[in-house]
Amino acid sequence: MPGTRVRRRTAHRERRRAARRHALLAVASAVVAIGATAGLIDAGHRDGRDTARPEPTAPPVLGPLPAVPTPTPTPTAPAPSASSASPSPAPSPSRTTSRPSVAPQAPPSPSATPAPAPRNRLFRHPRSQVLDWVRANPDDPRRPVIESRIAARPAAVWFAAHNPGEIAGQVRAVTRGAAAAGRVPVLVPYAIPDRDCGGASKGGAPDLAAYDTWMGEFAQGLGAGAAIVILEPDAIALSDCLSASDRAARFASLARAGRTLRSANPRARVYFDGGHSGWHAPAKQAAALRAAGAATNGDGIFTNVANFHRTADETAYARRVLAALGGPAGLGAVVDTSRNGNGAPPAGQWCDPAGRALGRTPTTRTGEARIDAYLWVKLPGESDGCSGAAGSFTPEYAYALATG
Repeated sequence: MPGTRVRRRTAHRERRRAARRHALLAVASAVVAIGATAGLIDAGHRDGRDTARPEPTAPPVLGPLPAVPTPTPTPTAPAPSASSASPSPAPSPSRTTSRPSVAPQAPPSPSATPAPAPRNRLFRHPRSQVLDWVRANPDDPRRPVIESRIAARPAAVWFAAHNPGEIAGQVRAVTRGAAAAGRVPVLVPYAIPDRDCGGASKGGAPDLAAYDTWMGEFAQGLGAGAAIVILEPDAIALSDCLSASDRAARFASLARAGRTLRSANPRARVYFDGGHSGWHAPAKQAAALRAAGAATNGDGIFTNVANFHRTADETAYARRVLAALGGPAGLGAVVDTSRNGNGAPPAGQWCDPAGRALGRTPTTRTGEARIDAYLWVKLPGESDGCSGAAGSFTPEYAYALATG
């Protein structure tokens, strides 16, 4: 009968809808279970050459992003003072040709590595774009994964605006919060004149005299506790756009900055721009670093900021640069592992490339000779300018990195 056939078809459709609902609930439950599990991620790589950094008009300061929870949970630091500025977006990757990467090294087993002493633990600032998103989206199904693998991890705090009169207080708010938590902050001054060679992250101080003054104020906020300073990403590796005289003047200013920072706080370790393994040859990069005073006014070099190269490639490259640089035997290197978990993307793909992943968890216990730390300098989930506005947090990109 027609009526019977209609009723049968209706019942069949209802059974199919119910099956779909059960399947969706099962997937959602799996996502939540993954997000609640500790120790799930190890990743981080990047490629590129000239770097797209934070929006020049964005306010300076903070931007720590976390990833997977550590065996010993990281205590939350006290909220910043009213004088603290809102987080600054981190830079985008440089655009250079990528080259083949070595197979990734497995991260140290948490059970085999002793818990770091409090003075060696890195600081997770309590304010960042990813934390803002997590708090504002409690019901988003991606939240557990993004929160546990990114928002829970310590990461760098960027100071991207030339703001004399304010910068000392902003730096002080971060270093005091870190000291109160017994943690080590990672600070990124990013206001060199002619920043990014006029590219996506152009901006900075109007001239080197103004920059020197700004850097002096930055140093005033360092306090007396341990700190890591990533001095001006791309300022050395991306200096070929300058004339020879302008490049020499920039390098002299960076040397002064290193002296100023270390004089203000002898416990602050200052690292100079080493580019990355897919860019300049070690000898060329070392010559530029030497001209910028890295061997005499710094504690070493940083590599891979806002890029995707594998950790094994970067550690080998950093050692070659340090060997060519010479200088004190204590010079070391730090590597940005925020997005290098799957290595470099195909050549020419630098803007939020697909298929990337989080890298090694930030730590000062690398177990590698002359490698002082693995850090998250570029903030995972902050766009290079394709998945969202440059420097803005995009949950789709963050989730892709966290599950890559």
